[in-house]
Amino acid sequence: MEDLYREIIIDRYKNPQHRGHLDPHDIQFEDDNPLCGDHIEVTLRTDGDGRITEAAFDGKGCAISQASADLLMESVVGKSLEQVKSLGRQDLLDLLGIELGPVRLKCALLSLKVLKAGVYGLGESSDALVE
Repeated sequence: MEDLYREIIIDRYKNPQHRGHLDPHDIQFEDDNPLCGDHIEVTLRTDGDGRITEAAFDGKGCAISQASADLLMESVVGKSLEQVKSLGRQDLLDLLGIELGPVRLKCALLSLKVLKAGVYGLGESSDALVE
């Protein structure tokens, strides 16, 4: 089963479905992981009820960071901003479906950190958002 998830990660890395930049957008945030150089920017469009109608990411980095960003963007379309605020580390790890060591965990969680910082309207991202 883990091989299937690995194939999904490689496919999402090579053929992302949500890569891009939404312009105009309602929410935008970007950050990077200084340990490895991964960089993620998230842009979102919302409706009048605070529900995400479109989500996109852009950036550079390893297969784990880019695939997790793509899977995360897919998963948040249709969710309310309040639902996104309640997403945690395990939600993203469930999307990836594989065990990750500490270094790869930081790569995987970067997109969640950026997404939540944007939704909370923070001027500066915080690791506490992905607990």
